[in-house]
Amino acid sequence: MSLPAQVLSVVLCFLAVPVSAQELTDAQILQRFEAQRDMYRTTLSGQKTRGLDMIVVPPDPAAPAAAAEAETIRSEATLAGTTQDTGGTVVFAQFAPELQVNVAIRFAFDSASIAPDQRPALERMCSLMRQSDVGLFRIVGHTDAKGSDSYNENLSRLRAEEVRRWLIRDCGIAETRLQALGMGRRFLANPVDPAAAENRRVEFQALS
Repeated sequence: MSLPAQVLSVVLCFLAVPVSAQELTDAQILQRFEAQRDMYRTTLSGQKTRGLDMIVVPPDPAAPAAAAEAETIRSEATLAGTTQDTGGTVVFAQFAPELQVNVAIRFAFDSASIAPDQRPALERMCSLMRQSDVGLFRIVGHTDAKGSDSYNENLSRLRAEEVRRWLIRDCGIAETRLQALGMGRRFLANPVDPAAAENRRVEFQALS
C-alpha cells in the first residue's frame, strides 16, 4: 500500500537530514572534503555540478523572500570571495546532505564560548584538517529557527568565528586556510522541525 503524499513528503524530509560528523569515520569525512573541493572547483570552471548549489544570500535577513531566491552562479569573479563588492551579498555553497560535514558543538545559551567538554570534537576536526591538503576551509555557523533572523544570524557568525579562532590559536591551522560565515536559520538541516537540535551546528566546507 502506498503512503499518502503528505506522509511521504515528511518521510523524505527526514531521510534528507544530514548526519552529524560525529557519526562518520575519519575516512568518510576526508572523502567528503575531497568531493566538496572537486565540486567547488568544477563549479568555478563554469560547469553545473549536481550536489552543489551556489546561492546568493542578501545581507539583510529581513529582506523580502523574493530577493533570497536561489541563483546558480558560475562566475569565477563572484565565487572567488565570500562577499561580493556591493551590498555585502554572500554567495553560499550549499552541498547536498550526503556531502555535508556538520559538527554538533554545544555553546552556552546566548553565547559563542566553546565549553571545554566540546573540544574533543574540534580536536578531531583539527587532526583531519591537518591531514587534508585542502587549501581553504569555510566554517559556517547555523542555528535553529527560534528567535529573530537578525539575532540568529549574528549568533551563528560569532560562533563560526570562535571556532575559527580556536582552530588557529589552539590547533595551529594557518589563518589563511580558514573563513568564517554565519547563516543563522537560513539553511535548516531539519526543516520539518525548525527547533530541532540538529539545526544548531557548525558546518565545515572544503573550497579549494
